[in-house]
Amino acid sequence: MKYLLLSIFMVLTLFAKSQSVAGSWFGKAELILDVETNNYLTELILKQKGSTVSGIMGYYFKNQYQSYLVNGTYNAKTRLLRINSVPLIYYRSNDAQPSVNCVMDFEATLTVSRVKSTLKGYYIRGKNYQYTCPDLNLNFTMDTKENTDSILREAVAEQRIWRPGREELVVTQEVIQEKKSFANDPKVNQFNKRSTVVKNEITVNSDSVRITFYDNGTVDGDTISVFYNKIPILTRQGLNTEGINVYVMLDPATEVHEISMFAENLGSVPPNSALMVVHDGIERYEVFMTSTLSSNGTVRLRKKKPVN
Repeated sequence: MKYLLLSIFMVLTLFAKSQSVAGSWFGKAELILDVETNNYLTELILKQKGSTVSGIMGYYFKNQYQSYLVNGTYNAKTRLLRINSVPLIYYRSNDAQPSVNCVMDFEATLTVSRVKSTLKGYYIRGKNYQYTCPDLNLNFTMDTKENTDSILREAVAEQRIWRPGREELVVTQEVIQEKKSFANDPKVNQFNKRSTVVKNEITVNSDSVRITFYDNGTVDGDTISVFYNKIPILTRQGLNTEGINVYVMLDPATEVHEISMFAENLGSVPPNSALMVVHDGIERYEVFMTSTLSSNGTVRLRKKKPVN
């Protein structure tokens, strides 16, 4: 009878643990890529009320620490934990100034044993990040020594908002007006001789956007210039896997804003191709761009109209 009661107690204890993911967790997220070895050292501190969880998720990557307030759900029947929209540093980000370029959803399944409790799952990229951000495997182990309540009281979650770095070009309307004075620039004449091919139209939420161009696939020597409403704002830039950033302040008096990619060459594998990422501070859009020596790939931006 004594051993039966002990067994029942152990089963009930494990069952009770399976109902909760509250606690302090630590682990590592690894890229699901054969050729990459970068990983993220991660931590997760959660409180749970019913099926709702909240807390702090943090990680170290390339000597940088980021932490965020998070909210999610836990299904006790399936033991599935879900946390949406976790900002992560792009895994090929510049070591000196890594930036948050991936927003990913986190899913993990809880496993409880007498030895330890684990959360095994993934950071999963959304449809807007399917070409630049790989999924991440993630394994968490519960730290039974930590006092979660005290950690949550003392912890400070930092949400670092992107700002232009020194190496990034910021294009204001003053800069654009100044460039208009060079209307007879040979580059402008070359641009106007080529046809305009509209790849997409995007509605943005802000008067300013960050635009990033990545080499689409193998780095093959593609070189581009970037035009805003037929005015050159960035010239002769080689495409690579880290991306070329330009921060554009849109003209509030203009309804349609055209961002065009002008091919300076065709690289070793024609045509000149790139992945263009537009971020307006809220939404992120990915567009495949191609340009040739006779056409300019173009994306049209429209400012979202306020709701009355």
